[in-house]
Amino acid sequence: MPLGDRKPILSGKVRDLYEAGPDRLLFVASDRISAFDHVLGSTIPDKGKVLTQISLFWFDYLRNLVPNHLLTADVRDYPADLQPYSNYLRGRSMIVHKAKMVQVECVARGFLSGSGWKDYQRTGEVCGIPLPAGLRESDRLPTPIFTPAAKNHTGHDENIGFDQVVASVGGELAETLRTLTLSIYSTAAKYAESKGLILADTKFEFGFVPAKDGSDLLVLADEVLTPDSSRYWLASGYAPGGAQPSFDKQYVRDYLEEIHWDKQPPAPSLPQEVVTETRLKYLQAFMQLTGKAKLPE
Repeated sequence: MPLGDRKPILSGKVRDLYEAGPDRLLFVASDRISAFDHVLGSTIPDKGKVLTQISLFWFDYLRNLVPNHLLTADVRDYPADLQPYSNYLRGRSMIVHKAKMVQVECVARGFLSGSGWKDYQRTGEVCGIPLPAGLRESDRLPTPIFTPAAKNHTGHDENIGFDQVVASVGGELAETLRTLTLSIYSTAAKYAESKGLILADTKFEFGFVPAKDGSDLLVLADEVLTPDSSRYWLASGYAPGGAQPSFDKQYVRDYLEEIHWDKQPPAPSLPQEVVTETRLKYLQAFMQLTGKAKLPE
């Protein structure tokens, strides 16, 4: 165990969550990688650091637009009982407010790809939003759209319509989530474009933490605008009419399709050349977005 006998209260496909105080959580991003809802047998070196550093960059960049749940990512500020593990935690962890999470994945799409493209081919809509006829895969949408998904703890989220969000969380919060999601997406997409990247789509998670006056404060939580939660394309190679080379896990998915894995456990390991290439893609996304030349030691 990287943290000795300390047990995570939740272990996801990539992240482990630990108690870090009565109202705090320790988020640790591992180097695990998943595809088709299964954690693969290989790890991608430094992937956890890349995801954490990109989230930290975006939390800071967006801080005037939306509050977030981050308290600190400086291991020197961590509780004393975590200090023995500082070498492992440095760069890949953060301590955050414990938030009451909204049970809706808030997805923004500026381009037609992934499950949105599949929905459009079948119905001409995405999450109940009618789109113009004749669009091609990867086309830019007339305007970014909010396409929420229901959180499914089996690991595969389900696209839902806005009316289902209203039924789930109420009309006022649903409107706030839609407005905030599209505002964050537009701000991030404009920044990414300045770095030569297209932010095709992304998903956000929100939660409530206690405000100073005792009320509930809606904050941006979990990972933000990472290659695992977002689809980034190189602007220089953008060619709508098919799938685009991306910084997300599509490279790994393509390999798994090539070997005809039946998507049933046990998940296979990746050959070294696929591990190396995947690591380079994550690092390139980190450097291009943040402008930094290397990860924290």
